[in-house]
Amino acid sequence: MQAKAEAKHMRISPRKMRAIADLVRGKNIKDARAILKFTPRKGAEIFLKVLNSAVANAENNHHMDVDALFVKDIYANQGPTLKRWNAGSMGRANPVLRRSSHVGVIVAEKE
Repeated sequence: MQAKAEAKHMRISPRKMRAIADLVRGKNIKDARAILKFTPRKGAEIFLKVLNSAVANAENNHHMDVDALFVKDIYANQGPTLKRWNAGSMGRANPVLRRSSHVGVIVAEKE
């Protein structure tokens, strides 16, 4: 049995998020929360909120034991990109790509 939570259209690039996801993949919930709480990056705060939501879904919707949960999968996929332009030299325009992420966490019980 597993529970899932997602946050879409987060305004941070998936490349920055994946480095944080690698820190907690496969860890139990207590360790994952501690790692995310003390990681000083914007993405860690987002992942912590999604992790807490996934744990709440597991507890309330699927009646799982919170102490037996672990992070089965955690991901940050590419969301829509906002395309903007900056002034460049000699009257040109330089593209600015503002990337976003779809973030998800899947928790499961240890068997």
